[in-house]
Amino acid sequence: MADMKLPVMESFYTIQGEGHNQGKAAFFIRLGGCDVGCVWCDVKESWPAAAHPQHSVAEICADVLASGAQNVVITGGEPSLYDLTALTTALKAAGLQVWIETAGTNPLVGFFDWICVSPKKFKAILPENLAIAHELKVIVYHKSDLAWAETHQKDLNKAAKQYLQPEWSKENEMLPLIIDYVKANPDWQISLQTHKYMNIP
Repeated sequence: MADMKLPVMESFYTIQGEGHNQGKAAFFIRLGGCDVGCVWCDVKESWPAAAHPQHSVAEICADVLASGAQNVVITGGEPSLYDLTALTTALKAAGLQVWIETAGTNPLVGFFDWICVSPKKFKAILPENLAIAHELKVIVYHKSDLAWAETHQKDLNKAAKQYLQPEWSKENEMLPLIIDYVKANPDWQISLQTHKYMNIP
């Protein structure tokens, strides 16, 4: 299974900038291919899977191990498009923590230590992914997204962390609304894209 290949847009060792694991060092594997298509996506070049080179599981793992990372984030694009059993098995066999960031539009296939689901209005999340999520992270692009975020709670794993994060281009407008909302609804927390403040990937 080490010769199984996945479309990799980019990979890099950096600091996780968002959500529960914010501030921790992590190696990011950004897979190409997306079935969601957010209008405000800042990595639209990741959408066409065929535009990105195929890398074997062995090659991907070698890059991760060479970095010295202890944590790995599989993101996209939309990583739930792929069977990640081989990749996550290999990463965990190497003693690494494996995290995934997904819109949850497809069944999650693989072994994950932390599942961050970030639902989007452009394609519905599967309720089964909310049930296994460790973290719900809703991007707030419009004030209506605050009420929309609440609609996911009925299917959400009750132990999951809940985050509201302003979309970067709307942060000045949305952050004050989020602050007031979290003060009135303390089940939620605020997530910021701190890697952009730090000017790192």
